[in-house]
Amino acid sequence: MHQPLIRLKGCTLINHKTTTMLKKIATTSTCALSVFWVMAQTDSSKKASTIFSGHADTYYRYSFADAATQTNNFTSFTNSQNSFELGMVSVRADYSSGRLSATADLGFGKRAQDFSYNDAGSLASIKQLFISYAVSDKLKFTAGKWATHIGYEVVDATGNRNYSMSYGFSFGPFFHTGLKADLALGKKAALMVGIADPSDNTGTLSSTKYMLAQFSIANRNDRIKAYLNFQSGGGITQYNLVATATLSSKWSAAYDGSIQTSNFDGQKSSWLSHAAYLNFDPTPGVGFTLRQDYFDDRKINPLHIGSNIYATTLSANLRLNQLTLIPECRIDHSRESVFTKGNGSMSANSFALILAAIIKI
Repeated sequence: MHQPLIRLKGCTLINHKTTTMLKKIATTSTCALSVFWVMAQTDSSKKASTIFSGHADTYYRYSFADAATQTNNFTSFTNSQNSFELGMVSVRADYSSGRLSATADLGFGKRAQDFSYNDAGSLASIKQLFISYAVSDKLKFTAGKWATHIGYEVVDATGNRNYSMSYGFSFGPFFHTGLKADLALGKKAALMVGIADPSDNTGTLSSTKYMLAQFSIANRNDRIKAYLNFQSGGGITQYNLVATATLSSKWSAAYDGSIQTSNFDGQKSSWLSHAAYLNFDPTPGVGFTLRQDYFDDRKINPLHIGSNIYATTLSANLRLNQLTLIPECRIDHSRESVFTKGNGSMSANSFALILAAIIKI
């Protein structure tokens, strides 16, 4: 879960050689951005446009352990029990003018607060805020705060077919604040490289910086896509693979796998996650998604679960114009007894039902 108690694991300063390299990168990037700014002044002949979009979601969750003071949930955004909850109201504006573009993506509610858990006040409502400049059709630079490239699931409920979140999403990064470059390599391949503050920080006084990368590729008709993702810095290194496949007009599948290692004060730890998704859409208005999730909290229990967990989630998507209803059932099973029963005893199993409503504005 992206909670400060768990996520703020401390920072270790990177060595002098790496610091010198990062300073050179930052200096070069600053010069490049200055050149792009001058170029942008002459790129005002194209008509500017702004597109507004948004959504809102709410849900009810009931855990059959019936532990009034325990949610029996180690994942993000649905930490409630026998309660109707507000998710998030999201408003987004996308501006473009020639080679210049910008996005302001605001969220209000508990989901947005959990997403920006290191921020307070108005900063917690800024999910994304970035400016981009396309040097050419193949190269684009982006600066600001953006949702992470790592993983298959996203913070917006409209972007997921399951309403509850996977373990890989919940313990991986949420967002990055920094500078990145997107380069089209041709033949359906692309590369992203970037440098950012420590993950899930909108601003920091730390000199530690994270290196980011993504290599993506697809087949000719885009029916199969793969993304190899990476982040490293501050004692943390994570590798992630996401693959999607369109099997037919009604069936599709996806895979999301991560391994993250950390080294703080000489203590090494790691976690591993796998999530597989099978989607079936018999009609445009009805869809089903089965997610099989595996999470291994290895070595010295870096995330304080202390066990490996299997989670099976079955969700239906009932679509009516802009409204989507998601009835969902979820079963979590752990090797150790980590879930709390209503009588205070511990159990290795958890069963919960969710009913969510999402509307696109």
